[in-house]
Formats: sequence, structure tokens, C-alpha cells
Amino acid sequence: MPFAVEQLKSVATEQLSKSETIKLRNKHIGQACQLFYRSDPLKIVRGQGQYMFDEEGTRYLDCINNVAHVGHCHPEVVMAGAMQMATISTNCRFLHDELVQCAKTLTSKMPSSLSVCFFVNSGSEANDLALRLARNFTKRQDVITLDHAYHGHLQSVMEVSPYKFNMPGGEKKLDYVHVAPCPDIYNGQITDKMYPDADLAKLYAQPVEDICKNQVAKGQGVAAFIAESLQSCGGQILPPPGYFKAVYEAVRSNGGVCIADEVQVGFGRVGSHYWAFETQDVVPDIVTVAKPMGNGHPVGAVVTTQEIAQALQATGVPYFNTYGGNPVSCAIANAVMRVIDQEGLQQNAKKLGDYLLDECQQLKKEFECIGDVRGVGFFVGIELVQDRDARIPDTKSARWVVNRMKQVHKVLVSSDGPNDNVIKLKPPMCFNRENADEFLMTFRECLTTLMQDKLVAAVDAAKAKANDRITSAAADTLANKTKLLERHDRLIKSV
Repeated sequence: MPFAVEQLKSVATEQLSKSETIKLRNKHIGQACQLFYRSDPLKIVRGQGQYMFDEEGTRYLDCINNVAHVGHCHPEVVMAGAMQMATISTNCRFLHDELVQCAKTLTSKMPSSLSVCFFVNSGSEANDLALRLARNFTKRQDVITLDHAYHGHLQSVMEVSPYKFNMPGGEKKLDYVHVAPCPDIYNGQITDKMYPDADLAKLYAQPVEDICKNQVAKGQGVAAFIAESLQSCGGQILPPPGYFKAVYEAVRSNGGVCIADEVQVGFGRVGSHYWAFETQDVVPDIVTVAKPMGNGHPVGAVVTTQEIAQALQATGVPYFNTYGGNPVSCAIANAVMRVIDQEGLQQNAKKLGDYLLDECQQLKKEFECIGDVRGVGFFVGIELVQDRDARIPDTKSARWVVNRMKQVHKVLVSSDGPNDNVIKLKPPMCFNRENADEFLMTFRECLTTLMQDKLVAAVDAAKAKANDRITSAAADTLANKTKLLERHDRLIKSV
């Protein structure tokens, strides 16, 4: 592997202890910047493939890092970035082959109508630009988003991210932002349990159609509907089949455009397709991509139609981004897309994703605490519940499992969703059968231990309750005997 000797030397000569690193972070990094495993954060100093290593050399299986899409420090990606950095890295307002080659490859993997690229540095920037394009094209302001959605940290995209603005202390929802229900058929507003024979796609699409009609009636209309093709922070949500088709039709018939946020789920993660929106058989007007595109390097893009792109040009206000699409970023993105194809990583996601889902369904049969298993490819959610029939979320157990997986088994998973009770799996695409079996074995151990602990707690509670009843009965008996003795004593004294 390139730079392996230098990499190991760097680890060996690590200057700061973990406690010193934490101390400096607490002093100089904003306290709002959160860490994984906040009570006992990991200090990761090296990564390779699907593994990460801490300062002591402990290896962790990475089941959540969808940023390192083709694997941490993939040799071809590292070499592409290093070679380009050693050649030239400059402002994007010069001609460069890596930029146009990246655009050509990216658009070749999209539906033919999506043929124009704008390069940016992150998913947040991509979604910000997508909103700008939509508003410029439609000459409208209002945006429809989904409940629990997350689209980035810029002000413009925080405004359309209920995952953030609904938090305690979050900013108030603005009047031009309209929130439709998240199409969660397991634990959302409309579930398969409530309506077992209904067209759930139609029921969930209706609120979007209602918003559009209300806006048109007010003479305002909507600029855009924006949604993650598969909602991740919302709890690994797969919309019911036909949902996006119905929504897109409603939005477009009322003059709006449709934005697909593929920042977390694109580039073959779903296995069956290169883009997650393809699983719903729709073609968006604008697509945003980032995270996996650079395998950890900050690069993203907005892909749209000629018509929408030309509308921005017609304003006379030029678009430029100093670093978005720079030669190094594009060389890395080109390498990532080559690796996905050359190593068959999309096909790997399909094969192993199916295996993971099947095995998790078997676990569901064994453990009552698993309420739902859902996913596609390397995008899997396991929802933990207190009561399967009532579908009561079990936040405490999900957090316990996440911490035990890390502390005992050295396997990294995370939890998310509105109730933070969904175990998320979004591993690097090089995840293999051995890794899948390791996750399944350790997850089974955690669930077994969890159920045993709950059983012991229930038995102890029952014993305590029984003891309380015995104590109470004994007290009643003693009280009754006391009353009898007092009566007997009064009778004796009265004779």
C-alpha cells in the first residue's frame, strides 16, 4: 500500500496521549461539535479497507462509515490524489481534464436528461445550490421537505431539515418551508398496521399534493420538493413503492421541481442500482451527491438538466467555486468511480446486502426486541422496540447495544431515527462475508445479553413485588393479632 511505512511511523510517533487530545479539543474546538461515543470517544489514527485503528493499535470493524465508500485509504484513490496534488492543485477557473472527465463519468451514470454538473465541496453546499437552482428556475420560494429529513449544516439547508430545526433549541420553521410526513410505514403517521390493505404510497403522497394545491390557491406555488432518496437520519427509511412517482407528479403538475438528495446513499450503495432514486423508477430534476464521491475527501456535485442550468446562466450572475471541482478532488472522484466499477462493489452491495437482510430477518424471529428489519444493499436499519405489537421504541436498548458493540466486540454501529432506536448499517462497500458474519455474531451476543439482563431484572422485580406482598400480608396478620389481643385485654379488665 502506498505510504505504508510513513503511515506506520506516524502512528508510532504519535505525540499526544488520548487524554491530551481530549483536553486540547475541549479547549479549542466548539462544544457543539459532537463526537461518536461521547462518554468514551475513539481516537482513530489509521484506517484500511473496512477497518479503523485507534492509538493503541486496536482494530475496529467499521459498519457505519459511508464516507469511506470504497474503503479507508484505498490505494488507487490515495495514489490518484497524491499524484494530482504533486502535479497541480489550483483554482477551478482554469481548464483541466480531471474536471471534465469527472463530469462526463458522473453524468454517464445518470438518466440522460441529467447532463450538466456544478461542482462543490460538500453535501451541504450541493443542497444549497440545488435550492438556488430550483428557486431561480421556478421564480418561487417555497420548498416542501419531509419530516425528520437532514440536508446539511448551511443556513439554507438547515431551514429544510426538520431533523435539526425540531430539536430543542432549534430555529423556528419558516413560513416558506412545508413539512410533509416521512413515509415511514412501520412507525410513522400512516403504518401498514393501521392500513393493512391500503395504498400507502398514495396515502403518504396526499399531504404533498395538498400542500401544492394550497400554495397554488394562494397564488404562490412551490419551488421544489427535496428529499433524501432513502432517509438515513430519519431511521433508515424506505418509502413504499410508488411514493416518489406520485409525489413527483403532484409537484411537477403544480410547477415545482424535484430534488433527489443522494449525499448518503448514492454510488451503488443500494446494490440493485447506482442511485437510490432509481429504486422508485423516477427521474429527478436535480440530484445532489457528495460524501462517498470523494471517499473521505471533500467533494460534491449538483447534476441537473440543460434547461435548469441555462436558466441560471440567463440571470447574468456567474457561478464559480474556488475549490469545488479542483483537479485533486476530481482526480479522487474519478478514482472512486473507477474502483466501484473495477472491483464490482455495487454487485457486492447487492449480494452481501441481501445476505445481511436475510440473516437479520432470522434474528427478528429469535428476538422480540427487534420490531422491524428494513433496507436495501448496504443500507440496513434494525428497529428495536419494547413491545413488538405496540411498536413502542426502545431507545435505551439501542444505545446500550451501540456501546456494547464498540466496547466488547470492537464493532462500530450507530443508532438514529426520531426515537434513536434504529441500529444503522452503512459500511464501506468492500465489506465482505466474513465482516457480515462478524457483525451478525456480535449483534446476536448483544441481543442475547440484553434479553438475559431484562429477564433477570424482571425476575428480581417479581421477587421484590412478591416479598412486598408477603411483608404486607404478615403486617396485616400482625395488626389483626394485635387488635385481638387489645380486645382480649379490654375484656379481661372489664370483668
